[in-house]
Amino acid sequence: MDILILLSMGGLAGMLAGLLGIGGGVIIVPVLALVFAHQGVNTDVIMHVAIGTSLGTIVITSLSSIRAHQRRGGIDWRVFRTVTPGIIVGGMVGAVIAKQLGGDTLRVTFAVFMLLVAAQMALGTAAPPHRTLPGTAGMLVAGSLIGTVSTLMGVGGGSMSVPFLTWCNMQVRKAVATSAAIGLPIAVTGALSYMVSGWHSPHLPPWSIGFINVPAFVGIVVASTLFAPLGAALAHRIPPLLLKRLFAAFLLVLGLRMLLG
Repeated sequence: MDILILLSMGGLAGMLAGLLGIGGGVIIVPVLALVFAHQGVNTDVIMHVAIGTSLGTIVITSLSSIRAHQRRGGIDWRVFRTVTPGIIVGGMVGAVIAKQLGGDTLRVTFAVFMLLVAAQMALGTAAPPHRTLPGTAGMLVAGSLIGTVSTLMGVGGGSMSVPFLTWCNMQVRKAVATSAAIGLPIAVTGALSYMVSGWHSPHLPPWSIGFINVPAFVGIVVASTLFAPLGAALAHRIPPLLLKRLFAAFLLVLGLRMLLG
């Protein structure tokens, strides 16, 4: 049953990665937490292992999603190059903060984070016509914030980078595609940081490397890699406004589920 859950979750996460520009962590983290709880994993490390494993899977899912979006010319590589240094610094900071937090604190923080982003996407007004992306310094600051929160929450960054890019008047399809690329340095930095910070932690589930559980990683990646191109294809066919509303509704449902435990 756990294997079927992981494969189903991986397929959904892969499709969401391509469709919404997210790494799938917003669904991987809560479902992994449930699976680990069912297996009797110690509650002190459940959220940490769920987040670390999620970031590991996003490395592979992002590569598949990037390739699919690049075929359609949707990625703004200039934005990617400018924001990545800040992403890397923020990713390391996020992992250090997560190491200091308890499991319940991480769960509630994750839920509130998703609800806030859902509200911003659903209720946010259109950006003024003159608003554009900030300069290099502003992009570094934005990247640091996105990297910190994304690594802390175990997500690929799309839940922050898509709203940020659209707020700066980037067309939503291009924002989704560029966010998929931004998710790669977030995931690589976060996964390595969680692996190192959890290396000597007690109560880890079997076959774990730090806070990354290898069996869960493999099960999710197999399915997510197959479904990411499907999501990317859908993203270029769905109207932009509907894409925003789907993104907000998705985060609202999962945020409420996590907040209620």
